[in-house]
Amino acid sequence: MTMPPPLPEELFASLPVAVQTYLRQLEAFATQLAAQVAQLEAKLQQNSSNSSRPPSSDGPQHKRGVPRPPSQRRRGGQTGHPKHDRVILPPDQVVDYKPSHCGRCGTSLAGDDPDPSIDQVIELHEKLRWVTHHRRHTLDCPLCQARTTAAPVPEAANGFGPRIQAATAYFSGVGRLSKRTIALLFADIYDIPMALGSVSKLEARTSLALHSIHDEALNHTQTRDANVDETGWKQGKKKAWLWAAVTRLVTVFLIRRQRNRGAFDDLVGSTPGVLTTDRYSVYTHLPSEKRQICWAHLRRDFQAMIDRRDPGSGVGEELLLYADILSQEWGKVRAEIRTRAWFQREILPWLREEVHLLLESGSQCGGSKTAGVCSELLSLEASLWTFASRPGVEPTNNAAERAVRHAVCWRKTSYGTDSEQGSRFVERILTVVASCRSQGRDVLKFLTQAIMAHQNGSQKPSILGDGA
Repeated sequence: MTMPPPLPEELFASLPVAVQTYLRQLEAFATQLAAQVAQLEAKLQQNSSNSSRPPSSDGPQHKRGVPRPPSQRRRGGQTGHPKHDRVILPPDQVVDYKPSHCGRCGTSLAGDDPDPSIDQVIELHEKLRWVTHHRRHTLDCPLCQARTTAAPVPEAANGFGPRIQAATAYFSGVGRLSKRTIALLFADIYDIPMALGSVSKLEARTSLALHSIHDEALNHTQTRDANVDETGWKQGKKKAWLWAAVTRLVTVFLIRRQRNRGAFDDLVGSTPGVLTTDRYSVYTHLPSEKRQICWAHLRRDFQAMIDRRDPGSGVGEELLLYADILSQEWGKVRAEIRTRAWFQREILPWLREEVHLLLESGSQCGGSKTAGVCSELLSLEASLWTFASRPGVEPTNNAAERAVRHAVCWRKTSYGTDSEQGSRFVERILTVVASCRSQGRDVLKFLTQAIMAHQNGSQKPSILGDGA
């Protein structure tokens, strides 16, 4: 839809003054409406490729990029791929089968095979639970006739052992199961009756056991390079935010009511390393040498410039092209085909100059939103290239986005947490699960060790593992 051409000056001048004034008002009103329509159309065109919206919000009409050409490989295992045998576990029962006669001539056979073939069958034991009754006797004193009862043993205080407590936390933090489903699972598979309140109590006790472990991970994170991201959460049916910081060794989560500087400082402390972030304003106080702007987010910004179909679309197309070049050339460094020094020498100088020129052009292009984004990126320009000189820093924030994905899926089925106590459990169990996964450690084993150490007052396992 385009505006009609203006009236010829001669015709306009011949109109009464009142009519001229009215037409000018209509023209201004039409211009205002056209701008509002353009804004609304831009909102309708938003999707996961040109905004911060998640892919799950895309409608069926959204096409997810250019489809890949069909592969010539057949389905299933490929010819020549490495063989993956079933893991042979230590047996609880061995049953030997020996042939009695020769398969060719029928002669009787005797003896033992030193290396027999093994056909392994794995089964759940019929009785998976183990119940111990700690019977406390009350006895009468023969001297004063007082009655004395044996003191309670600490391991019987909870009613459930540390492995059940660890499994409950595992089902929540890894399986994202509801409390009712966890109770049903224990009843149906393990034949262990468990009330909904017992699930909550076990989670609360696990949270206490993980308190110092979470603090250890948080303290470690606050002096390291990290990928940082935040996503929406619910606490007590009110808006909250889940923050995540991903380092080489651990991943830490915090839930806070606000999405502000205070919550950010709680996560990264006062002396963080280089932080990879998006363009959210709470990060703008960071010095340029302490920040890396995520290029995956920038790609979406550039795509949004293109989709607006205004004077800034051409700039968006060229910026997206150079973002693709960066991804391709940096991929060679990540794959160790090329070195970081090669990237700094052969790619960075001209790529940085081209992007700078395009941002300057975009800041004066006439498209208000594109100009605003380009002007902001010019003020943050040094932080676009921190990764090139800082070992271990990547140009994208993909690590943090992957880390929060599990929590987002949990939020969608649980609708967040009801209380501060629930939020502390969520942030602590997510921290343990993500950190153990990144280190290749057994999550359930770690939880069991932490709970037993908390109950016994002994040294808890370190979340830093071999990096402690």
